[in-house]
Amino acid sequence: MVVDADICGIKVGHRYPSHIMGVINLSPESFYQSSVVSQDSVLEIALKMVKDGATFLDLGARSTWRFSEQISKKEELERILPALEVLEGNVDAVISVDTMFPEIAEEALKKGADIINDVSGFTTDPRMIEVVAEYGCPAVVMASIKRPGDALGMNSIIEALDSIIWAAEAGGINQKNLILDPAIGSWTEFKLPIHDFEILDDFERLNIFEKPLLAALSRKSFIGEVLGKPATERLYGSLAAAAIAAYKGAHIIRTHDVPETVDVVRLGGALRSRANVVKESIYEVSVLEVKTPQDAAVAMREIGATSISSQVMQYKNIHLMLKIRNLKTTDGLIIKQEMLSLGGNAAFKRNTVFHETEMTDVLIMGTVLQLERVAKKLKRQGNSLPLIGEMIYECIANRNDLAYRYLR
Repeated sequence: MVVDADICGIKVGHRYPSHIMGVINLSPESFYQSSVVSQDSVLEIALKMVKDGATFLDLGARSTWRFSEQISKKEELERILPALEVLEGNVDAVISVDTMFPEIAEEALKKGADIINDVSGFTTDPRMIEVVAEYGCPAVVMASIKRPGDALGMNSIIEALDSIIWAAEAGGINQKNLILDPAIGSWTEFKLPIHDFEILDDFERLNIFEKPLLAALSRKSFIGEVLGKPATERLYGSLAAAAIAAYKGAHIIRTHDVPETVDVVRLGGALRSRANVVKESIYEVSVLEVKTPQDAAVAMREIGATSISSQVMQYKNIHLMLKIRNLKTTDGLIIKQEMLSLGGNAAFKRNTVFHETEMTDVLIMGTVLQLERVAKKLKRQGNSLPLIGEMIYECIANRNDLAYRYLR
């Protein structure tokens, strides 16, 4: 899962340091009032961000905070265009415009914008796909199903991004021009901090798409939930989250606080190990770190496998090792026999096979499918095995249970 992209002349991917995208906030309705920039100071702020280490600048004129007052498209455009005019030719950075509307995107591209950042992932107005395809520009697409950020949980996020990618390709967008955003933040009333915890914790799952990844987490509400602080006091929390995102594989970090974020992102990225890939002539072999059956299915569809074959094979690709403690020797032997019959394996204390020990721990190894099948078979056995079968089911299910993983 190696990303090696060129975004408007900027090299982005696993072999390069994570880039900083500075936020130029032109919306007085923003949740973070201290970040709002006046038209008179746009160039000054932009130049300072670039000097401090930003390679991308993201201009936004409409607050996407769900409690903010909504403005007209006309007002959004009247805020964006003067800022673009003053930046064009005066700032050495890639300019992104944050908008969900194709007519605004088109005018912004005409005025020198390089990237369109659509937090609705082309769902607010599908005509955005036509604009991006026509101009051949890169686009940031955020995981969305029917409205911005409504995908809850990483499984739903991956499914949403998968759909967006397919729709973009069908609409003529070059796949190399897509940048993926997993939608960190309280985008809907149903979005909870634990959903953002999962995104950061499992951020590397997004590498399955082999596309540049953007993390927009600066001063977001989940940080405030943990620290009990308002947006103005979330700098250190934002820095911690940015370092984690860089370590987990984010290629671009969108932030209000450029100089502070540069250092932590550089360190987080340095700690991230190199992607395992071997190239020779026209050939390439790389390791796919696949964590869930769903991700395995995405990887198969990415190479052109059919949806049906991907669904059939996805549960055969994720291997787990479970440890079962304090089993009677007889029960341990039965579990090993059942695992072997399913194509998996098991290990236990030496001499268990000769009943020279009364109790043993057991390691069972196999695919998710094999482990679920052995759990089902154990529920029909005697002694402690039905209980062990239930516990295996629960242990596997806990991997995707957000309440279990993050509520203390």
